[in-house]
Amino acid sequence: MGGAVSAGEDNDELVDNLKEAQYIRTAPVEQAFRAIDRADYYLEEFKENAYKDLAWKHGNIHLSAPCIYSEVMEALDLQPGLSFLNLGSGTGYLSSMVGLILGPFGVNHGVELHSDVIEYAKQKLDFFIRTSDSFDKFDFCEPSFVTGNCLEISPDCSQYDRVYCGAGVQKEHEEYMKSLLKVGGILVMPLEEKLTKITRTGPSAWETKKILAVSFAPLVQPCHSESGKSRLVQLRTDTQFVKYRENVKIDKGILEPHVHCVPLDEKEPRNEYSKQSRTQGFLLPLTGDTDGLASFAYRSSGRRARKYR
Repeated sequence: MGGAVSAGEDNDELVDNLKEAQYIRTAPVEQAFRAIDRADYYLEEFKENAYKDLAWKHGNIHLSAPCIYSEVMEALDLQPGLSFLNLGSGTGYLSSMVGLILGPFGVNHGVELHSDVIEYAKQKLDFFIRTSDSFDKFDFCEPSFVTGNCLEISPDCSQYDRVYCGAGVQKEHEEYMKSLLKVGGILVMPLEEKLTKITRTGPSAWETKKILAVSFAPLVQPCHSESGKSRLVQLRTDTQFVKYRENVKIDKGILEPHVHCVPLDEKEPRNEYSKQSRTQGFLLPLTGDTDGLASFAYRSSGRRARKYR
């Protein structure tokens, strides 16, 4: 899938071509695409193809065509502070671009079936954080990746403001995908060979829009263990991240160093696929002790956060 726009000589020219063809239509999406060089997510021997509007696959590693990612980013209508779930997160390229828009108070989770791809994504994320000049220009919501089948997410997990699935969804799994979404949230996924945007307008109300024809490999069905039980994917807000979010607020003068525990985000009840809802996480009270947060602050807030060391 791809080939909708001309190849670029570099990342900026690729973005220019996507803008000209109206695949990129808003400033935040353009800024995210320019900030992260697509070639950095290719293996060295394949980088000459990075700026073509084509999908790329090598073993388990896969990147969709730039025109697909730009349509997905635009359809998600990303805003700072939202929670995002990337099903089939792959190399982490899309998750990292999304993280530039979500900012430091968002949630950015990815589920990937293949453990070798998770390691690849972590390496690419680390490279971006350590080397990219763009990293210091954004308040970044660092992606967190877990290994598992996206059809086996624990019903105890929180719902999300935005969800993207990077594999073809069979009709029988449509309701499951919808159950991951909060009221007011947006789900983008390939459904019946159409990239589809579904907005949850109420507890049982939905608006559906077909965006464009696509061809995606289908979702891999879960493999049950010898006991016959599935291995549920657990997605939880990381305690260190919650603490760090408060450090950022304190650093910016938004909060005093001592704050009360309050819920971060209440989730809406999920449908028959779900169990009783619970809160996504808590803002934890901070003292003056930031031991153990130094490297986390450095990775999440950029090189300017060295003062936490």
